[in-house]
Amino acid sequence: MSTELRRLRNYIGGAFRDAADGRTTEVVNPVTGEAYATAPLSGQADVDAAMAAAAEAFPGWRDTTPAERQKALLKVADAIEERAEELIAAEVENTGKPTGLTRTEEIPPMVDQIRFFAGAARMLEGRSAGEYMEGLTSIVRREPVGVCAQVAPWNYPMMMAVWKFAPAIAAGNTVVLKPSDTTPASTVLLAEILGSVLPTGVFNVVCGDRDTGRMMVEHETPAMASITGSVRAGMQVAESASKDLKRVHLELGGKAPVVVFEDTDIAKAVEDISVAGFFNAGQDCTAATRVLVHESIHDEFVTALAKVAADTKTGAPDDEDVLFGPLNNARQLAQVEGFVDRLPAHARVEAGGRRVGDKGFFFAPTVVSGLRQDDEIVQKEVFGPVITVQTFADEDQAVAYANGVEYALASSVWTKDHSRAMRMSKKLDFGCVWINTHIPLVAEMPHGGFKKSGYGKDLSAYGFDDYTRIKHVMTSLDA
Repeated sequence: MSTELRRLRNYIGGAFRDAADGRTTEVVNPVTGEAYATAPLSGQADVDAAMAAAAEAFPGWRDTTPAERQKALLKVADAIEERAEELIAAEVENTGKPTGLTRTEEIPPMVDQIRFFAGAARMLEGRSAGEYMEGLTSIVRREPVGVCAQVAPWNYPMMMAVWKFAPAIAAGNTVVLKPSDTTPASTVLLAEILGSVLPTGVFNVVCGDRDTGRMMVEHETPAMASITGSVRAGMQVAESASKDLKRVHLELGGKAPVVVFEDTDIAKAVEDISVAGFFNAGQDCTAATRVLVHESIHDEFVTALAKVAADTKTGAPDDEDVLFGPLNNARQLAQVEGFVDRLPAHARVEAGGRRVGDKGFFFAPTVVSGLRQDDEIVQKEVFGPVITVQTFADEDQAVAYANGVEYALASSVWTKDHSRAMRMSKKLDFGCVWINTHIPLVAEMPHGGFKKSGYGKDLSAYGFDDYTRIKHVMTSLDA
């Protein structure tokens, strides 16, 4: 007996609707590996409709006062709190994440981030006026850019949606957002919540695949394209956007080095690093994936880390004492398995290294040691619950190894020596350097990388500024 699949729909111009041509894709629960819903496979007609709705709404939303935009976003934050359990259920079905951790680690930051940008809306100002040429006064206006095409990833579907829409809407822009084709459910629910507060057309959701995202980026209407995703996807977006010189905001992959010096409290470092590496099944661009440990403590550190990994549980959302759930999809499971299967002969799997069970997309917490700088698993993003370990002899070698990858998003340094920590924070070529911690984020501080990790910032006033443009106005004092 077959179970009828739930039907998810686009949200365009204040109304839920199917794809214009009726096409759909199945949405799979990664815990079971079975489909539980269908979502629109949106085409050009759907993208056109969403862009038209956003463009029509833009002049009115642009001209609202910062106080009005703040009030609206505060209402959105309150509504998310009120409907938190619905959002948690949708996100858990989307991703297989532990229910308790989704409740404590995602809803509160999301609400806080929206409230932060609600406040930032009232700080939308230029520099003070001045006379830089006799008889002429200059002022600077900071304005919204217009319609924003945004593409969110599958690792944190609802939180990354917040990171996209909150600064854009706070600055006076309108939005067309596409969730990942594997995780649309919580974003569609967010559309219902935002739609109950915001004017028609300010926030639109279009479900679909890579082609849908490409249509959005290539569309003539948006002034800006923003994506969180892989390096490959980011390069494609940048190339597409270049054809009509759209502004681009890219938050891409990571391969965070974790530099552990010999004076570190090993037990505490292992505990914190393991959580930062395995949380969300390692599906985090800032995850503590690449440990560089001083050669004098290497064996002790690896033994301790392998034990913690062996004791770390993965399982279904409501299982007790589970740190993380499954990988998001079958393709991602195959990718992680492939990295382990291709390990060189000199590598050693100290823990895990295997799929867990035969249902769903679970993978065991894994520690791999004995690696060299040019190994594939060191150089490329695994995006799974895999921590690699290398050794270094001195500070210079640690810096060379840490910086010796194409990513530059996040990093951490573990030492009791303050001067060393400050030297390392200067030398590490990453958008974030944590010291004696790894992975905490706050709304007030920027998140974003260098090199192939992309450009532009999420969160903070810097992220807010990315969704604005600067205009110089000069007036004659003699007129």
